[in-house]
Amino acid sequence: MSYPGSVAWRHRARRKLLAFARRSLRPEGGFYWLDDTGGPDRDKVLELWINARMTYVFSLAYLAGDDKALELATHGVRALATVFHDDVNGGWYDRVGFDGDVPDRAKGCYGHAFVLLAASSAKAAGVEGAEELLTEAALVHSQRFWDPDEGRCVEELSEDWSHVDAYRGANSNMHSVEAYLFAADVTGDDIWRRRALAICERIIGIHARAHDWRIPEHYDHDWTPVPTYNEDQPADPFRPFGATPGHAFEWSRLLLQLAAGMEDPRPWLGEAAEALFARAVDDAVSDDQPGLPYTTDWHGEAIVEERFHWVMAEAVLAAEALHTWSAKPVYAGLAERWWNEIDEHYIDPDTGAWHHEMSPGMQLTSRTWRGKPDAYHAFNALTLPDLPLAPSAALSIGADA
Repeated sequence: MSYPGSVAWRHRARRKLLAFARRSLRPEGGFYWLDDTGGPDRDKVLELWINARMTYVFSLAYLAGDDKALELATHGVRALATVFHDDVNGGWYDRVGFDGDVPDRAKGCYGHAFVLLAASSAKAAGVEGAEELLTEAALVHSQRFWDPDEGRCVEELSEDWSHVDAYRGANSNMHSVEAYLFAADVTGDDIWRRRALAICERIIGIHARAHDWRIPEHYDHDWTPVPTYNEDQPADPFRPFGATPGHAFEWSRLLLQLAAGMEDPRPWLGEAAEALFARAVDDAVSDDQPGLPYTTDWHGEAIVEERFHWVMAEAVLAAEALHTWSAKPVYAGLAERWWNEIDEHYIDPDTGAWHHEMSPGMQLTSRTWRGKPDAYHAFNALTLPDLPLAPSAALSIGADA
């Protein structure tokens, strides 16, 4: 039987999503930002996070049995080794023009976390060049972004690594946790898992707990929260003002995946995962309105009410993970609700891709996101519920195939 969220439904939806994502291949190197129809948006330059995420998606798709995905994963690894790579100083540029020009030469933790995630996944898939990519990505993250004194990652450095920006961010650290869990499993080096735990202990165990489980996203150089950051730009795609329920769901899942991969998991990890989820549900879920708002203020009132596809993907993933972890029916019930909303409102029946942004009335809009550039969140939502919480998908997805 096939119904929204069932195994058969998700596998069919994943095949259509991957068919759409394949259109992003740029023969000259890297992956395009796709518009709503699946054509390349030539007003957008090449983005490191998109290239790395697509490499991750196609690597896992190959491991899941899609032989055609190997060529695309190889293409992504090659672009990371050439198009985006700084051959002088090491590391990767966040954005590169079609002509090879680099508009901003600062180097960000966010993009580098996805390089580490892509490299780990590609290495598990046996992609040509992935082992060398993983070696460099692990070294760069260890030497440049990881701050052992703070137990977290710095956000941004200059091209030659000589200057560290004063801003600190939870978003890049969250994705570093994700990448570190993959790196731990693929390399067999548990230092990555210990680093992931250190990040979670501080950002979630200290800061989120102190803010009633709403996660402070922005900090100054000494990790003091800056709750008014970007108050005048509340819909920023990467650094929005206020609390972000979608990130609470994402952290919730990551805490469970971290705990599942530990021999002696800390009890607080599961407790915090449930607390983050409960706070996000209280703040974001409406009985009479589908979808979930992007941001809220520090009292739980919605600020940016547009409904993003990635927030729904992370919400349903967290619900699925918590149900696996606890077997509590409340999580299965919410997962069922959200799968139905995804089916009704987010999946484009013509292309299989997910609409990236909807209005509160569930009409297409583009205040923050235009086009359909990102298959990563949707792919995860359609894939991870089939897998155990640990080890990471790079090692477990092959068994599912």
